[in-house]
Amino acid sequence: MNFLGHLFLSGDRPLVIVGNFMADAVKGRDLERFAPGVRQGIRLHRTIDRLTDAHPAALAGRRRLRAHTGKYAGVVLDLFYDHLLARDWNALHDEPLDVFTARMYAVLGEHRDLMEGRPARMLPYMIAEDWLSAYGTWEGLSGALAGLSQRATKGAVMRGAEVVLRTHYAAYRKEFLELIRDVDEATRDMR
Repeated sequence: MNFLGHLFLSGDRPLVIVGNFMADAVKGRDLERFAPGVRQGIRLHRTIDRLTDAHPAALAGRRRLRAHTGKYAGVVLDLFYDHLLARDWNALHDEPLDVFTARMYAVLGEHRDLMEGRPARMLPYMIAEDWLSAYGTWEGLSGALAGLSQRATKGAVMRGAEVVLRTHYAAYRKEFLELIRDVDEATRDMR
């Protein structure tokens, strides 16, 4: 999962949302410098990643992608999942996507001072360009992949990877819906 997927699985507690959002920038196991809710969000994020990485649906999706994206298959798959989540949002969440994203941006903005490193620097751009909603469009997905391709060493293989999703859309959608259901169920008590 990328940002939208992690926020979808965060629940409604603001500090858990913040911790889940910023977790990739937090290194190590010592989380004592963070408030308890933020620690819970970081742990939730790590659990989501662990469950997703090991899930049979994600393994199948990465295998399908590997020929096009090589070592970046997992990163690209995370973006595919955010695209699929945005596209199927109304079937998966009671709150409209635009209302959800506005609420997430507000929560994250109100707690930006708790964030370390890249998430704090990136947040204003994310809000201004509405990344969370943009994942649901082909143009938004393509733009996200192009941006990643420029920031990653030998990341050019990510540019245009959305063609793999277009080609195997039904398979990715089926796998994603299975995965999101399983990860949602497995992490419900952590929110």
